Amino acid sequence: MANPPFPTESGTLLLDGPAGALEVAVDLPDPADARALTAVVCHPLPTEGGTMHNKVVTMVARALRELGATTVRFNFRGTGASEGAFDHGVGEREDLRAVVDWVRAARPADALWLAGFSFGSYVTLSAAAGLQPDALISIAPPASGRGWDFGPIEVPEVPWLVVQGDADEIVDPQAVYDWIDGLPRKPQLVRMIDTSHFFHRKLIDLRGAIQHEVKAWLPQA
Repeated sequence: MANPPFPTESGTLLLDGPAGALEVAVDLPDPADARALTAVVCHPLPTEGGTMHNKVVTMVARALRELGATTVRFNFRGTGASEGAFDHGVGEREDLRAVVDWVRAARPADALWLAGFSFGSYVTLSAAAGLQPDALISIAPPASGRGWDFGPIEVPEVPWLVVQGDADEIVDPQAVYDWIDGLPRKPQLVRMIDTSHFFHRKLIDLRGAIQHEVKAWLPQA
């Protein structure tokens, strides 16, 4: 199918992805705040119920939209109305590339940021060298194992934020800190105390942390 044009109003649409249709949600900022910036936000593990409607994903998108970004969320293959089947992060990178290619073709003047939560941060980081985004935001990256190999990941030299809860019950926080300590170029790291993997009762704090850390990266309004 032919891909639709980039919408002029917030809403959902279907893109032609590598495994079939991809369900995409585009949300536009207040026109008075709008900047030449589009952020693609990726969701957590589909096999554990992760979708583009996850509350952390929607809060990350909200935080960026309040700073003037247009946000694009989408369901990986086999999730929601997206066709195909879960592919352990391999095909999901291609899904992300399809969405990024559509955004860049439609909005070539925009900076392109990639954000991801949990599995979504693994996908964005593992695709980052090929996609060359202008900035990266990683929320609770699963560097503690669970089948995701962070060893070969090459992060381009762009602004990069990692937010990790110190009481994460799914991703071992110390494993994340050890991984960061071993990197040749380290991200900005925000450690959130008494914070679980899904940021229960801490979503507003997450929004504030993101906005505080990335404000200096924003293109001019």
